[in-house]
Amino acid sequence: MIRLLLADDENLIRGAVAALLAMQDDLDVVAQAASGDEALAMARMHRPDVAVLDLQMPGLDGIAVAQALLRELPDCASVIVTSHGRPGHLKRALAAGVRGFLPKTVSGQVLADIVRIVHGGGRYVDPELAAEAISAGDSPLTPREADVLELAADGVPIEDIAHRASLSPGTVRNYLSSAVTKLGAANRHEAVHLARAHGWI
Repeated sequence: MIRLLLADDENLIRGAVAALLAMQDDLDVVAQAASGDEALAMARMHRPDVAVLDLQMPGLDGIAVAQALLRELPDCASVIVTSHGRPGHLKRALAAGVRGFLPKTVSGQVLADIVRIVHGGGRYVDPELAAEAISAGDSPLTPREADVLELAADGVPIEDIAHRASLSPGTVRNYLSSAVTKLGAANRHEAVHLARAHGWI
C-alpha cells in the first residue's frame, strides 16, 4: 500500500482528488493539508511514501515543502501539481528534488499511475511543460536580483525592500536596475511581470 499526503488549499479539488485516489486498491490517502506549513506538519506526523503538493499554497509553496521533505523525510517522494506550469517553476522543482511535475488537468487515473512511478524510484514530467521549459531557457537573473525583484513586486518602496533584504537602498537600486536591463523591461513593474510570466520569481 502506498501512503499518500495530499496538499491543496482548494478544499473541493483536494477532496475530489482524495476520493479518486481512494478508489485505487494500492493507494491510501493518510493525510490532507490546506497549506504548505500544514503539509509539512502532516508529513512529519504521518510519514507518507508520496506527497502530492499544489505548487501555489498559503505559506510555503509546494517546492519549498518538497525541499524540506527531501531534507527531513528523504524516503518521501514529492509530486507537484499545478495550474501555473511556467518554465521557471519546473526548473526550481527539479532542483528541489521533486520527482513528478504535472498540470491539474490530468485525470485521476494518470495521477495514480504517476504516484506509482515516483514511488518506484522513477520520475515523471509532463511533456508539454518540459518542452516549454527547454525553449524558455534559464533565468538571466542572479538569485539576489530575483529576490529583490520579488520583494519589489507590489510596488514596495526601495527603503522597505532594503530593510527586508538587509541591503542598503543603493544596493537595492543597483539590483533592480540590473534586473530591468537583463529582462529588457521599461521599468521594475514590467520586469516583475516578465519574470513572473517565465516563473523566474
